[in-house]
Amino acid sequence: MKRFLYKARDSKTGQMSKGVIQAENERTAGKLLIEQGMTPDRIEEDSSDMGLFQRFQNKITMKDKIVFTRQFATLIGAGLPLSNSLRTVIEQTESKPMQKVVESILVDVEAGKTLTQACEKYPEVFDKVYIALLRAGEASGSLDSSLKRLAAQQEKDHAMITKIRGALIYPAIILIVILLVLVFMILLIVPQVQSLYKDLKKPLPWMTSVMVDFSNFLIAFWWLVTIVLGVALYFIWQFRKTTVGIEWAATIKLNVPIFKTMFWRLYNSRFARTAANLMSSGVSIQDTLSISGEAMNNVVLEKEIVEVAEKVKQGKPLSSSLKGLDYILPLLPQMASIGEESGKIDEMLGKAAQVYEDELEEQIRTISTMIEPVLMLVMAVMVGFIIMAVLFPIYAIVNDVQGSSL
Repeated sequence: MKRFLYKARDSKTGQMSKGVIQAENERTAGKLLIEQGMTPDRIEEDSSDMGLFQRFQNKITMKDKIVFTRQFATLIGAGLPLSNSLRTVIEQTESKPMQKVVESILVDVEAGKTLTQACEKYPEVFDKVYIALLRAGEASGSLDSSLKRLAAQQEKDHAMITKIRGALIYPAIILIVILLVLVFMILLIVPQVQSLYKDLKKPLPWMTSVMVDFSNFLIAFWWLVTIVLGVALYFIWQFRKTTVGIEWAATIKLNVPIFKTMFWRLYNSRFARTAANLMSSGVSIQDTLSISGEAMNNVVLEKEIVEVAEKVKQGKPLSSSLKGLDYILPLLPQMASIGEESGKIDEMLGKAAQVYEDELEEQIRTISTMIEPVLMLVMAVMVGFIIMAVLFPIYAIVNDVQGSSL
């Protein structure tokens, strides 16, 4: 998607306004403006958003969104008018990309659009959950409460994702180091052992012979290995973008040993937290299920929530509709049932989310503790193999030389 600066006239009020819109090309940008009731006067591509380096710089991070939402909620809660709040946020925002987005929102708001309509132009910044809570907040006159819920949800989700990534990155780094050491030994040390045995006219031990053959293959056909790995990585990357690839990756996350229950708790807490916030803001049950299912960011679970929404549409309670699903944990339907009986389903879903988040945090700590001895064992096995294949033959040669000299 490209950014386009535009100058257009509102078809209803006749007022001229400026702003930023994202589209595939200039023609599509014009169509989008017309659909919004605007008559384009000038559309030009934003030159500040061109180039790979610039695109990287213009990326809006989750932290940027959290800071914006928290600042905006505080200002609205303090009683500042919407336009003044946006101007203050622009002054306080350190992120230039986020600043541009807020400036565009301010222009649209001053031109007569609602905050929700202004934010809908940036789906990559404000997802469906964000838009739904904004719309509900504006409709009910409780925009500050909706923004506070959004900020709290973003902070919790960001904290959980950061902890999960931390738990996964550590073993990944250790495995990469082990592989690099192994490649170093195969490419530099093993050929020297082969030369030593060749000079002494002795046969190589079978384990050393396997490593020597592998080393010779890598040295002779490194270009082929590089091409094969590059092509394989490219096709895997492209496959992950397809519908089948996305579903495949989602299924692996939900079934990978050790980490699967961690992902289950993450997705269940995300669903419960989103549904609780939407329901407490007055969003309908059908819209809540649709948006919450998408917010989980897992197509397999999203399909399950679609089934739940269909059952609820047919008149079944949410609690019974959630039962019997492959990846919905038992506490969720139980808490939904209590909420249905007490009339506080949003509150009960919020408590379920808190339970899952606490369990997830504890599980991350447990996995981090468990992973260290497992990695040490893997490293010990690989080091042992290298010692047996490289050092033992050298010791054997030294013993033979000493024995013959005696």
